[in-house]
Amino acid sequence: MELEKKEILVSEFEREETMTTTNKLKFIIPSIVGLFLFLIPLNYGGKWTIGVGILAETAQGITADYLPAFMVAVLLLSVVLTIAANVAKPQWIMNSAFLKGLFHVSGFWLVMRAAGALFAVMVIFEIGPAFIWDAYTGGTVLYELVPVLTMWFLFAGLLMPLLLEFGLMDFIGTSLRKVMRPLFRLPGRSSIDAVASWMGSGTVGVLITTKQYEEGFYTKREAAVIATNFSVASIAFSLVVISFIGLDYMFIPFYLTVIVAGLIAAIICPRIPPLSRKADTYYEGAGKQISEEVPEGKTSRQWALERAVATASKVKSVKGVATKGFQNVLDIWFGLIPLVMALGTIALIVAEYTSVFTYLSYPFVPILELLRIPEAQAAAPALLVGFADMFLPAVVGSGIESELTRFVIAAVSMTQLIYMSEIGILLLRSKIPLSLLDLVIVFFQRTIITLPIIVFMAHVFFF
Repeated sequence: MELEKKEILVSEFEREETMTTTNKLKFIIPSIVGLFLFLIPLNYGGKWTIGVGILAETAQGITADYLPAFMVAVLLLSVVLTIAANVAKPQWIMNSAFLKGLFHVSGFWLVMRAAGALFAVMVIFEIGPAFIWDAYTGGTVLYELVPVLTMWFLFAGLLMPLLLEFGLMDFIGTSLRKVMRPLFRLPGRSSIDAVASWMGSGTVGVLITTKQYEEGFYTKREAAVIATNFSVASIAFSLVVISFIGLDYMFIPFYLTVIVAGLIAAIICPRIPPLSRKADTYYEGAGKQISEEVPEGKTSRQWALERAVATASKVKSVKGVATKGFQNVLDIWFGLIPLVMALGTIALIVAEYTSVFTYLSYPFVPILELLRIPEAQAAAPALLVGFADMFLPAVVGSGIESELTRFVIAAVSMTQLIYMSEIGILLLRSKIPLSLLDLVIVFFQRTIITLPIIVFMAHVFFF
């Protein structure tokens, strides 16, 4: 009994020491800035985006002429440093935990980085087989995908500590626990990942999830579920797709359909294999760091504020936060972008120059016919080609005459979420326990779950 009293007294003493005005401001000010940059929708240039998106698009516009060449240099440097780390093992790399983790990688990742650098050189100089560097394969990756990712991740990586380090995740996580836990079997803080994806970019959502998992705030199962079900397509990208497919006047019913189908898939997928079989254990390198349980005698809001301020109080210097942000950027530029270039190009070559997706789509033809979808044979490949790249279904479906069919294709592509040119590569490279087979299975699960929902709503809207 005496021991319990002492623990309570110590806890209350720590609370008084932590809940100072300085620490409260340390939580409030960076969190407001983080909310504004990552989660508040802004109308910019006639479309909805977020503050980080505005910074990224502005920087991309300024650097558009030389950004691809710059990234080719980064890809080549990535290969050189990876070879050096594995062969020469210089002390300045091996003595740094961050640099060693970034460059001292397995032979497979070295080959992928070399392939990415080789493809980039072939594209920028238009040398070698044309199917590698043409506008629909390597050209798409280097000139359209890589610049977007480079700038998005530059600002998202640098500024992400505003979301993660100053208590915002703890505050929202504890506040929304009663909603997220029973509905999706996830911590409340996972709502941050979803909103960041919704308003900004699915890749930003995955990046947040990866960092949270590696720091001990998500279990293996939770991280796998969030990454494959909550990294939703942004409003901005959804507008691009629906406009490209010629149905921009249907955007509101279209996005409503995407939200309904996506929510239902997010409820079902975590409850079936392979996601349901992932271990509910934390990343071994961090252990459990999360605490969203509300103690007796406290309201959710009180405990949320205490947890948030306690987290913010641990930040001792701007330099430490800035270093984490800078490391985020280097990790993406030198580790992820080469894989995007390599695997993205290969995926697009398969989609453009082979009939693999056409053959795989044959079982979907009778299903689409049963669902009364016009031009079912032409539409079927579009349901699967999204595994290579999220924009490909819109390209494949743009030539279909039926508006209802184009609507279904666009909506399904928005809810599949797993596409190898971007999200897939980011997940395979992360420490989240998701294999390529897992991603393939989840892709098909989400397609099968969302397709009838989307078709039903399409028939209602086009009645």
